[in-house]
Amino acid sequence: MRKSKWLRRLTSCAGVGALVLALGGMVPPPVVGGTRAAEGQFPFVVRLSMGCGGALYAKDIVLTAAHCVDGTGDDTSITATGGSVDLLGDRAVTVPSVRVVQAPGYGDGGGDWALIKLARPFALPTLRASSSTAYDQGTFTVTGWGATGEGGGQQRYLRRASVPFVTDARCRQAYGDSLVPGQELCAGDLKAGGVDACQGDSGGPLFRKDRDGAWIQVGIVSWGRGCAEPGYPGVYTQVSAFAPAIAKAARSL
Repeated sequence: MRKSKWLRRLTSCAGVGALVLALGGMVPPPVVGGTRAAEGQFPFVVRLSMGCGGALYAKDIVLTAAHCVDGTGDDTSITATGGSVDLLGDRAVTVPSVRVVQAPGYGDGGGDWALIKLARPFALPTLRASSSTAYDQGTFTVTGWGATGEGGGQQRYLRRASVPFVTDARCRQAYGDSLVPGQELCAGDLKAGGVDACQGDSGGPLFRKDRDGAWIQVGIVSWGRGCAEPGYPGVYTQVSAFAPAIAKAARSL
């Protein structure tokens, strides 16, 4: 599995209380090559209790990475926090899960995506999942509460970064056969590095504006070598490739 060869962008979360102690009340530095997101800028992004990110596919369904969850079935152990860029802020709301659906065949050629059904809906906007490759290039936005550098800790405030599209051909120069064209897409500054998702950002959305100026999700933070290393872009689940399967799974929840 690629999970053993390359670094998944997953790290365990010690909990909000431990997060307060770790931060010591200080504002964290920016995400790798990014900046702190403004309050209300990306209201569809949520934080998951196992140390991953996600986006509201529906008001009561989170789209995240398959490697963030453990199989398919009833699951009340996960919580999703949303409504604020500050995980400890007064506006932050936490909702428990009731069920998880992992991508069929994950670990055996299946895509790195999963859905989490929540016990109740968030009163927040959702992020439309792309069903076309039309938006699978250009400059994307990636967000997360993950580490600001390889081996770093989780953060209290949501951060954002802009990452340029990298072609499959150039990405395969870095990752060889580990990359699955047509199911994964790559983004990052190949020459300079310095801009990337990192540990703890797994499952978070990669998104851009559509023709009407609305946000649309094109990717899910999945894996990569290190964080923001030159020559090694981030690898994202290509949402358009799995849009029908994701929609079918959402209807089953």
